[in-house]
Amino acid sequence: MHKRQAKKSEHKAQYLTEQYKAVRQQTVAICQPLAVEDYAVQPRSEVSPPKWHLGHTSWLFEEVILNKHVPGYAYFNQYYCTLFNSYYKAIGAHTIQSERGQLSRPTVAEILAYREHVDRQMIVLLSSDMLSEGIFSLIETAIHHEQQHQELLYMDIKNILASNGINVAYSTDKPTTKHTARLTDSWLRFEEGLYVIGHANKTFSYDNERPQHQHYLYPFAIQQRLITNGEFLAFINDHAYEQAQYWLSLGWDWINQAKIKHPLYWRQIDGVWHEYTLYGLQPLDLNQPVAHISYFEADAFANWKQLRLPTEQELEVFLNTTDVIQPTGQLHPDDVSAANGQLWCWTRSQYSPYPRFKAFDGILNEYNGKFMCNQFVLKGSCIVTPRQHYRHSYRNFYLPHQRWMFSGIRLAKDID
Repeated sequence: MHKRQAKKSEHKAQYLTEQYKAVRQQTVAICQPLAVEDYAVQPRSEVSPPKWHLGHTSWLFEEVILNKHVPGYAYFNQYYCTLFNSYYKAIGAHTIQSERGQLSRPTVAEILAYREHVDRQMIVLLSSDMLSEGIFSLIETAIHHEQQHQELLYMDIKNILASNGINVAYSTDKPTTKHTARLTDSWLRFEEGLYVIGHANKTFSYDNERPQHQHYLYPFAIQQRLITNGEFLAFINDHAYEQAQYWLSLGWDWINQAKIKHPLYWRQIDGVWHEYTLYGLQPLDLNQPVAHISYFEADAFANWKQLRLPTEQELEVFLNTTDVIQPTGQLHPDDVSAANGQLWCWTRSQYSPYPRFKAFDGILNEYNGKFMCNQFVLKGSCIVTPRQHYRHSYRNFYLPHQRWMFSGIRLAKDID
């Protein structure tokens, strides 16, 4: 290997080692406020128990990297190959997502021991001379994968704790809010033309963000703030959940069959609205961004306002005019005027491949492309998205009825 190339490889290995250690420690730290009983609970099919996240993120490093690139590697436990496989059909059998909470074993202690085993082996690999660009790429992807699961952990922990009959707080800190003196309806206007969409491949990105391409947009404007709890309460008080004209047909069926009348974590106690947060049950703050909204609810609200949701291309163009907001340590959205970093905002775009999309090669081929059906794109990150993990080209995606993620509303409109 050329001396300059060897030095570059050494620097990359050192950087990835530091990133690996920090990310792995942060995942465990997220779970530290939990009681051991919380680790195995699965209140709904889309929520995974925290201990499954701890195991699955370790499984990806073991299965995709250690088992494939370390000669003679021995699995920590062969049973984990199936248990912690999420959806990789080409690798083999996996536990059905809705059944992840049915298992009492392995214990939390055993899963933590599994993590320590994988960490030791990964550090050995990162300090070896076996590293190629292909292995570097796999390690970087697996680190970002774990950061995805850090956000999922906050989502799932919130749903688990909210499902208790008693008021349980994940954090004992006091939540904050940033009230503006007066809400304004300022809009950022964009002219008709071709805009560059997607990631340029100079830094890490997922396959679904590529290739960068041009997209034609008609004139549009994006509201420069998020929709508030107070605005959404007005939607409720206008009996909009009872008026079919605002709703997509599937959305109307969903709210009636599931008896949906308000956002996921809102509760009315003695006639007063409250909201469950990671700080426990709090009086509803009318000035905070409305959170945990489904696509159906976001679209109905936009119709009620005689506006619309942005397309994912429009929202990305808007985001590209802003800086990535640094984390504040808050666990609940508190700033309606923030351009990003508060809530993933729904777009009206269905999740589909970009022109000339090419899925990851090899074992990670199933990472994104197989989900490009019946889901909608969200953009802009949220308060629990790791900032090193986020970029404006990021394409998050969920089914239109789902709302346990940190989702919100930013409106758009057509202009002449």
